[in-house]
Amino acid sequence: MAEEPVTLENLKDAMEDAQAAADAPAEAAPEASDETPAEAPADAGPAEPQIDEHGRSYATGKRKDAVARVWIKPGAGTITVNGRDVERYFARPVLRMLLNQPFDVADRNGQYDVMCTVKGGGLSGQAGAVRHGISKALTLYEPSLRPVLKKEGFLTRDSRVVERKKYGRRKARRSFQFSKR
Repeated sequence: MAEEPVTLENLKDAMEDAQAAADAPAEAAPEASDETPAEAPADAGPAEPQIDEHGRSYATGKRKDAVARVWIKPGAGTITVNGRDVERYFARPVLRMLLNQPFDVADRNGQYDVMCTVKGGGLSGQAGAVRHGISKALTLYEPSLRPVLKKEGFLTRDSRVVERKKYGRRKARRSFQFSKR
């Protein structure tokens, strides 16, 4: 099969064919745009609550190396971490205070039961991960709380992690002891 030589007429025909192909989907686009305005107001207003068949909202929270999977549902305000009561798992009051901050800011103290599993990292990182997960789950259960929690910074994932050790140094920044003599 021999290819046709490229001429000015062949190029014009190819450009006209490409233009016709580009115009054809543009004519079908108005039909599709009839559906999009119906969806646009839903995006502009508050989002729909995301609640599963058990009446819970689920979110994942992260902090340092800790990852928390958090489920919240309306209840008496009990918090269960890895199958244990929060007072037993997080013994330090500062860590328990971290978990309650999203509820305090949103004025929802004692209104939600929290069940979470957390792994990785230490207790401080795990408490931060649970707080992040609780905040995200609250916004999924009650989308109207999002501005309040966002303003306090509870929805932002804290990206600070341990700095890696560098070669030629004892730790990430600490040098070996220098001896002049």
